[in-house]
Amino acid sequence: MKGLLRLSEAIDRVSLLFGWIASWLVLFATLISAGNALSRYLFSLSSNAWLEIQWQLFSGIFLLGAAQVLKMNGHVRVDLIYGSVSPRGKLWIDIFGIIVFLFPTMALLTYFSWGFFVPSFLSGEHSSNTGGLLFWPVKLLMPIGFGLVFLQGVSELIKRIAALQGMVDEPVEYEAPLQ
Repeated sequence: MKGLLRLSEAIDRVSLLFGWIASWLVLFATLISAGNALSRYLFSLSSNAWLEIQWQLFSGIFLLGAAQVLKMNGHVRVDLIYGSVSPRGKLWIDIFGIIVFLFPTMALLTYFSWGFFVPSFLSGEHSSNTGGLLFWPVKLLMPIGFGLVFLQGVSELIKRIAALQGMVDEPVEYEAPLQ
């Protein structure tokens, strides 16, 4: 189990790296959006590329940051039973959810999004808008992002099993502290 916990730590570091990249994309998207608005209103200059890069950066923010959100336990839960069970019960619910829902969903999304990316890459697909950008780079973010969430799911599963065995403390705080 110690080897698996080291694997979990390595996966956590990968998610942290891509979360860091996503956080920088927020800054770039904000600066591009502000610059585009200023150039459009002050100088009547605009480009479809500036508009397209904004949604492409948003895609990167969402897809590359999703694994870090899972690591931080910041994802949305439907709290019908979860809030009323013990911490150990929450670990079991998490294990069930990871195995039954997260793994199959992320595996399918990774598989199908790869099939969405490859033809785009091979054809050099780009926007039909004048001055538009290539599409394949943003389409590549899809299998990468879904694959990262799958890997983070592996890490979360390892941590929860280790917590059930008493090898580590509970890996996450389940309830946000009231402020």
